[in-house]
Amino acid sequence: MTVTTKRRLRLGMVGGGEGAFIGEVHRFAARLDDCYELVAGALSSQPEKAKRSADALGIARHYSDFEAMAEAESKREDGIEVVSIVTPNHLHAPVAMAFLKRGIHVICDKPLTATLAEAKALYQVAEASQAQFLLTHNYSAYPMVREARAMVKGGQLGRIRSIQVEYAQDWLTHSLEQTGNKQASWRADPAQAGLAGCVGDIGSHAYQLACFVGNTQAKEVLADLSSWVEGRALDDEANILLRFENGAKGHLWASQVAPGNENALSLRIYGDKAGLEWHQEAPNELIYSVLGEPSQRLRRGNGYLSEAAMSVSRIPAGHPEGYLEAFANLYREFAAQLLLSTHHSDLPTLSTGLHGMRFITASVYSSQNNSLWVTVDG
Repeated sequence: MTVTTKRRLRLGMVGGGEGAFIGEVHRFAARLDDCYELVAGALSSQPEKAKRSADALGIARHYSDFEAMAEAESKREDGIEVVSIVTPNHLHAPVAMAFLKRGIHVICDKPLTATLAEAKALYQVAEASQAQFLLTHNYSAYPMVREARAMVKGGQLGRIRSIQVEYAQDWLTHSLEQTGNKQASWRADPAQAGLAGCVGDIGSHAYQLACFVGNTQAKEVLADLSSWVEGRALDDEANILLRFENGAKGHLWASQVAPGNENALSLRIYGDKAGLEWHQEAPNELIYSVLGEPSQRLRRGNGYLSEAAMSVSRIPAGHPEGYLEAFANLYREFAAQLLLSTHHSDLPTLSTGLHGMRFITASVYSSQNNSLWVTVDG
C-alpha cells in the first residue's frame, strides 16, 4: 500500500561505497517508494574512493569525512534532512552523534553501536536533539511478521509461554576473514564489530524479532557463545536461554558456521491457545495452529489479514515480497512519520537499539562467566 508524502526527503549516506553490500540495500529501500532523494554522501574515508563511488551513483555532493559532511550539510538551505549510516559497527555512534547534534534525522543499520557505553552516550545525545532515529531491523517490517505481532497482541495465542528463534548461516564456516573478504574481515574484527560477532551480526536480528512478535523483552539471559574457527576473535555461534518479562521462556540459536544454511531465520511462538511459525526464507506464509484444530497457512496479501499486515503489502497475493521490500517499508514509514507527523509504533527506535545492546552485553558477560543467568537491563 503506497503512503503519499508531501515531497521527497533529502537523504545523505555515510558508508556504502563500492564493494559494500548493505549500502546498496539501503539505497534500494530509499528509492522503492520515491520518498527520498540521495543528494550527498561520505561513502568512503578514502577521498578517491569516495568521489568514485559518488560519481558512479550520481550523487551531487561527496565527502570523505562524515564530520565535514554533517557540518557542511547542516549549513545549506538544501542540505540533507536525513542520513543513512551503513558503516561497520564501530562508526555508528560517532557518525550518528555528528548528525543528531546538527538536527539531522538518522537511519542507522543494526546493531546500534559497538559497545553498551557508546549506546548510552548516543542515547543522551539523541535525547537532547530534535531529530528522530530509526534502527533498521528490517525483519520486523515483513507483512506476515506484522500479522504475527497483531495476533499476539490481540490475544489469539492466549498467554505466551514459549518463544523459540534461530538464525543460521554457513558463510563463516571457514576463516573467510583471512582471504581479504571485506564483509567477513570487519565482522571478525573486535575493533570494528564490537564485543560480539555472530550475536551482534545476526543474533541481534533474531532477538529483536522474538521481542517484536512476542510483544515483550528478555529480563534475563544465560548464554554459551562459541568461536569454532581457529584463531577467530569473536563468537561465530550462540546458544542463549531467555526469560521474558511476560513470563514466557525461550531459546535463541544463532550460527554462522552451520553448513547448508543461507539466511535461515525462523520464529516459533506458543501460547496456551495457539502457536505461530514463520520462516524468513518463505516469508509470505505464517503457520497458525489452534490447539485441537488443523494448522492453517495464512498467506500475504489476502483480505483476511489484519491492517497491520496489509499496510506493508504492495502487490497482490501470490507474488513474493521479501527482504528489500521490508527495508523499504521501514524507510517509507519513517518518511511518513517525519513529513506527515504520523507516529508508527512498530518502527524500531533508539530505545530498541539500546535494549539490544544490553542484550548483547549481557549475553557476552554470561558466556564469559561460565554461563551465569544475567539480568539484561542490569
